[in-house]
This record gives sequence, C-alpha cells and structure tokens, in this order.
Amino acid sequence: MTLTTPDGSEPDVFHVAYRHKYGQSSYADAMVTGDAVATTLQVTPRRPQSQTTTEHTTIERSNTMRGAVLYAPGDIRLEERAEPAITEPTDAVIRLSATCVCGSDLWPYRGLDPIKGPAPMGHEYVGIVEEVGGEVKAIKPGQFVIGSFFASDNTCEICRAGYQTSCIHRQPMGAIGTQAERARIPLADGTLVATPDLPPDDLIPSLLAASDVLGTGETVVVVGDGAVGLLAVMAAKHLGAKRIIAMSRHRPRQKLALEFGATDIIEERGSDGSARIKDLTNGLGAHSVIEAVGTPESMLQAIHATRPGGHIGYVGFTHGDLPGDQLFFSHTHLHGGPAPVRRFLPELIELIWNRVIDPGKVFDLTLPLDQVADGYRAMDERQAVKTLLCP
Repeated sequence: MTLTTPDGSEPDVFHVAYRHKYGQSSYADAMVTGDAVATTLQVTPRRPQSQTTTEHTTIERSNTMRGAVLYAPGDIRLEERAEPAITEPTDAVIRLSATCVCGSDLWPYRGLDPIKGPAPMGHEYVGIVEEVGGEVKAIKPGQFVIGSFFASDNTCEICRAGYQTSCIHRQPMGAIGTQAERARIPLADGTLVATPDLPPDDLIPSLLAASDVLGTGETVVVVGDGAVGLLAVMAAKHLGAKRIIAMSRHRPRQKLALEFGATDIIEERGSDGSARIKDLTNGLGAHSVIEAVGTPESMLQAIHATRPGGHIGYVGFTHGDLPGDQLFFSHTHLHGGPAPVRRFLPELIELIWNRVIDPGKVFDLTLPLDQVADGYRAMDERQAVKTLLCP
C-alpha cells in the first residue's frame, strides 16, 4: 500500500454520521519534503496462530505491546503498555492494522481539556480479531473488523432506537487507547462489524475512516474543514444534497471538499460568512448545517447560517458557553452528540467495499506508530488533515 499526500495541507448530514490482514509492517521509507509527505508501507500477511477454543482463542505473545500515551500538553510518547487480555466473556482482542489521530485528540494535546496523569490515546481502529471471550458468538478470530469509538451492546432500548453511543452499557474506547498494536474491545458482538472478507490494502484507510468520522436538505453548509467536515461534504453528496457549501480557508482542503462534492467554497467567517451564505440561498440560509469544530464561534456560525425551520447537526464537542437568546430566536432544529457509528457501519462498509465512496482520502499523512508524536504535531499545526498510524 502506498499513500502520498495531496499538494498541501470527521457523517449523516444532520444526524451526522460517523482498520486488515494479519500482518507485520515494515516501513521502506518515509520521506518528508516541505509540505508533502510520502510513506511507503509494505505489508507481510500473517495468518492466525491458533484456533478458537470453547472459551477463547489463546495467542502466545509477550506481556507488553507498544502504545501512545499522553503525559502532558504536547507530550505524547510511544511506550510499552500491558498486552490487552480477555477480562469479560463478551470481550475480543484485536491486532490493529491501522489507527489514527482524531481532531478530538488535539483538545487534551493542546491543553484545552484536562489530563489526569498519563493517558492512553486513540479511539479509532480496524484490525484482525485474535481472541474472543466465551460469550462472543457473531465475531470470530481471523475476521477483519471495524468498531465504534464507544463500545455498545447494540441490544438495549437506546441502541435499538439508533443511538448506540448512548447505550446503557457503553464503554469509551478512548479510555482503552487504540493508538497501539492491539486493543481489547468490550461488548464485541455489539460493537464490531466484520467485512465480507480480508480487505485489499487500498481499502484500509476508508474502512478506518468509517470507525469515527463517516456515517439533508436541498442546501447544506459545512462549518469546519477537518476530516469530519470534509466527510460530511461526502455524506451530503451521497444523500442527494443539491447545493453543498463548504466553509474553508485552506486551499488543499478546499480542493478535497470540491472533489467530495462541494459546490461552493466560502472563506469568510462570522457575520461576513453568514452574509455570503444568505447571498447563495435567496436571503434565507441553508436547509441543513453541519457544525464540525466544537468552538462557540463555530456553533454560532452554524446557527446564523441556518434558515428558520432548518436543521443543525453538531458533532463538534462544544467548548464554552452559547448565548441562549440566539439559540431561542433562531427557530432551528438542533440535533447532535456522539455519532452513533455502529448504526451506520454496515451500510458504510458496503459502500466502501463496493468502492462507491472513498473516505480514506482524508488521510493525507501516513506514519508508522513509532512516529505518533510527529502525527500529532502535524495535525496541531494544520500541516495534515488526518494522520493514519500503522502499528
């Protein structure tokens, strides 16, 4: 698999939807020249080392693995962590084929969210199942799987209503940390979805994107040009939006937004940005707006870009307060929260598997796990949209 950056440089549209073979990776080269990064990855497939037993598969390996740990703002380290193990009969252990850095990981990295001691990092993952607990029935060792950033049973009343990230038994994968070589996946049957077969190398990035950032009205505005925003453009196009307005000031990201289906690019912000949107929508505002940043400014931008009766889907975790009067008088439908990834995974996997969509293009920097600190730095400095990490 060879991935190369574009020339520069997280999806339903208002419900806003949101990694390969057994193998060890050797990195032939990772070349950095200016803003362009080209990484060549050679994959050597390796088959399961043992078969399922009545309780769970037993894999012989050392007691430690490598994983990313955040110690303080700007201080991300790759170090030895304890190997994951089956602790509940509903668990699975996977060998990660790919993981990545999420824009939400930058909040603690930048010191904007508190850090309580050394914290394992990462919540996006794809890989091969190595072990399963005795109560796991649907997921089998050797399968390639994708899972959500919240583990869920997929059977409770909330899950059945389509909000698996609010499952009454949910467990955050970020507390486990999937920027690592392996990971324990709780509630495996409800959390993981297997692909039809072991995927080809070039589908790995797109399948990884489905684990967190991919999942309308006639006119859609997207506030934010990170991976979530860019894939929201793709989702809006796939769902049939006639006009898609992307708000971006970054030329390489504008180019990708247009490739994904944007019809218009707006660089202005604040009142000027709202005025430009009104100019493009007969003075009314958009039918649907996706807020994909998480700041008070971006949320107000979304409110002011939406017509009365329109819909705002917010996936950015809002930091700071919002004025109640502007929310009240906007007359908009507001819907958001942690994206219910598990609900959309089967459809997304089918679309990716059949090459209908290619969300993996948001990964414009691919690095070995050893260089996780460089991946964080590149995203923090907006030199990369999203960093893919190869354990």
